[in-house]
Parts: sequence; structure tokens; C-alpha cells
Amino acid sequence: MGSNPDYHRIYNDIIDKKYPDRKKECKTLLAKQNLSILDIIELNRRIFGLSDRSTEAFNQKHRSYDISAILKILDYQKAHKLNNIQLARHFKLSRNTVTKWKRLFLSTSGQDSGKEQI
Repeated sequence: MGSNPDYHRIYNDIIDKKYPDRKKECKTLLAKQNLSILDIIELNRRIFGLSDRSTEAFNQKHRSYDISAILKILDYQKAHKLNNIQLARHFKLSRNTVTKWKRLFLSTSGQDSGKEQI
């Protein structure tokens, strides 16, 4: 029985208490019914801005992506015609992670698809 955090409430509280000047900037994302992992990442970027390298490395270790987020990231790559390196830089991922996701979720042969867990 896992419960998900109420991201709307969390981010509204953060904005109201610490960053009221950024409320207008985040309004469209917070108006969504359901926030995806990509929406959460975008909210963090809009509220807290860019972070230094060590903070970013620490935060990246604690991110997890569900299948729908992975597929959205791979669709983003296709829509913007990015190679794996460019996609990895944009979303702050490892090139190996992007390659693994493509092998798992975009496999054309169908033979290896689904054998390996994320």
C-alpha cells in the first residue's frame, strides 16, 4: 500500500512560503491534474534554479523514472532529433541509461524486450 506524495500541496507550500515571486512562473504546471516525473523536474528547475555540480550529482542519484516518464523522455529525443549524448545532457542522465532504456523499450526485434528489469 504505497502512497504517492501530494506534489501539488508540497510545491504550493514551498512557493507560498519561500518563493512567492515564482508563483506565476509555475502556475501552468501546478494547474495540471496529475504531475508527471518530468513536471516535477521542471518545477524544481523553475523554483530553485540551477544548482552547483555536487548538488546536482547528489540529487541525480535519488531520481527514479516510471515507464511513462521513460517513454516521454525517449519521445522527446525523437521529436527534437537528439542523439543519446544530447538527450542525456538535457535530462542529466547517463548515456548508458539512455542506451539501456532504448534497448528495453524500443527494441524492434521483440526477442530481448522485457527480459531485463530497470
